[in-house]
Amino acid sequence: MTTFVDRVELHVAAGNGGHGCASVHREKFKPLGGPDGGNGGRGGDIILVVDQAVTTLLDYHHSPHRKATNGQPGAGDNRSGKDGQDLILPVPDGTVVLDTEGNVLADLVGHGTTYIAGEGGRGGLGNAALSSARRKAPGFALLGEPGKSADIVLELKTVADVALVGYPSAGKSSLISVLSAAKPKIADYPFTTLVPNLGVVTAGSTVYTIADVPGLIPGASEGRGLGLEFLRHVERCSVLVHVLDTATLESDRDPISDLDVIEEELKLYGGLDDRPRLVVLNKVDIPDGKELADMIRPELEARGYKVFEVSAVSRVGLKELSFALAQGISKLRARKPVEEATRIVIRPKAVDDSGFKVVKDEVENVFRVRGEKPERWVQQTDFNNDEAVGYLADRLSRLGVETELMKAGARAGDAVAIGSEENAVVFDWEPTVMAGAEMLGRRGEDHRLDAPRPAATRRKDREAERDNSQKEYDEFKPF
Repeated sequence: MTTFVDRVELHVAAGNGGHGCASVHREKFKPLGGPDGGNGGRGGDIILVVDQAVTTLLDYHHSPHRKATNGQPGAGDNRSGKDGQDLILPVPDGTVVLDTEGNVLADLVGHGTTYIAGEGGRGGLGNAALSSARRKAPGFALLGEPGKSADIVLELKTVADVALVGYPSAGKSSLISVLSAAKPKIADYPFTTLVPNLGVVTAGSTVYTIADVPGLIPGASEGRGLGLEFLRHVERCSVLVHVLDTATLESDRDPISDLDVIEEELKLYGGLDDRPRLVVLNKVDIPDGKELADMIRPELEARGYKVFEVSAVSRVGLKELSFALAQGISKLRARKPVEEATRIVIRPKAVDDSGFKVVKDEVENVFRVRGEKPERWVQQTDFNNDEAVGYLADRLSRLGVETELMKAGARAGDAVAIGSEENAVVFDWEPTVMAGAEMLGRRGEDHRLDAPRPAATRRKDREAERDNSQKEYDEFKPF
């Protein structure tokens, strides 16, 4: 049964925004009290949060589809819809978020670090929010925007101070089990360790983490075996420790050649040249292992390595190794610069950026309008409501879409599409029909909502109307 997963593909869908409400306030003796439709609620976000209590992506391996709740629609009496609930997805420290093409979207390191993987849709405005001095009684409301959906890849890169690397069965799991409280699976055959093991070591006043990276083999940097899966967990470690088996039973192997092979794989993988390295000659409790360690130690020291002879069984040399690692980690931590405040990159739009563009698709023979505002406005429009469609036309006209269509060569009857090719609204363009509200009788205005006149004025008007009616009767009554 799978107990550790360090790479998953996740399908996330944020919540949709709730629709706005088109409503008119009604009460006794005041049947048309004005628009009172409330706004729709915002859809819930999909948020990834680093949680130190989480060490694997196993939950997302079994349940890769995650969706936040939708916002509720608005209601009459100016009642706004309830916002959708954000969906919090805890991930391990060191999780990298990528798109399906391999582009890095976020690198989540540090407890509490967050990333919004899917943004919830905004709620639609009700007709109360759409009313104005010129549009006193809108008979429509805006629809809620759909939430963002995405397919993302989560990759876990172990965050540790020390990484133990070496051939399978070199004794890395045994070493981490005696240096820390970790209890990895241990056996005397290759590839016993199939997942990284993480342990916490205390040496004096220094506490550091140590990772047992599964065994590497020649060709690991090119994906042979599970090399790429294992090498990913070495990237974030500060110190690399080569664990060499001095008592190997394989005739075609020796510690020096093992070291050269692993170093070559690390070089080919890239990005690890600046990491300090130590060499651990393991299994010196075996007589042949001790003799071989004594033979090769001078050569390793001549290469510049600090060498430690240890035995995970008899625990020889473990204390010296533990304190040497603690000393090296302390120096590296002291050299690290103080963390800077979060930097926000602001990329202002160009002064001549209209927010949209018009491109003619020669293949489909259609003029495509692409831009955040036009596409969002189309999503908010109820095309079953003529007044809502007119409101959309007004907004597009004020934005300058009609002018740009003329410049692009569009003529009456040409097809115009707003949005992406997969989800576009297509209509026949009629440039001679002005979209402005002044040409269509001030959309949304209702004279019945005008302020009532004083009683004395209404009485005089009724008397004048009665006198006029009597006068007309007297003039045209039959003889």
